[in-house]
Amino acid sequence: MSSDTISTDRSRLLEILIKEAYFKEKIILSSGKESDYYIDARRVTLSAEGVYLIAKLILDHVKDDNVDAIGGPTLGADPMVGAVGSLSFQNQRPVQTFIIRKAPKAHGKQQQIEGPSISSDQRIVIIDDVATTGKAFLESLDVLDKMGIKPLKAICIVDRNEGAKEALAARGCELVSLFDISEIHK
Repeated sequence: MSSDTISTDRSRLLEILIKEAYFKEKIILSSGKESDYYIDARRVTLSAEGVYLIAKLILDHVKDDNVDAIGGPTLGADPMVGAVGSLSFQNQRPVQTFIIRKAPKAHGKQQQIEGPSISSDQRIVIIDDVATTGKAFLESLDVLDKMGIKPLKAICIVDRNEGAKEALAARGCELVSLFDISEIHK
């Protein structure tokens, strides 16, 4: 993909995020913090154009990483994972995808990671929609650690710059964001 295409896709996705997902109002975040703005990323990840652009940009970020699988915590990663898998196949560079449950399923095979099997010898990337403190990513790392799996990196759509990057770095995992909050929240 050319850098002009990437730049156009990124600009379009930013426009959609600001128009559809950015709300300037007081809200309590999942971290328990109060914020004067909110990014409702599912308004974009559950739209056809939004999730397509997100998948394109994520795949561009990992194009040189020889990635075997991409996945992340439910619910934030769910729509992105589906789009990434489909687009990677369409681009003839298929990657497996997976979803990490908050807790192991109580029935069936009682798995906490859903999808094709992943293992410690595979190169994986974890994704999520918005990173604040990094809680969902850190919980995902805990689950993967139990399997001896060390992700190459973590990718989010928006980093709110409230500690996620540092928290993941402390666990040896780089956080890459498609957008920094300063590009959205002015």
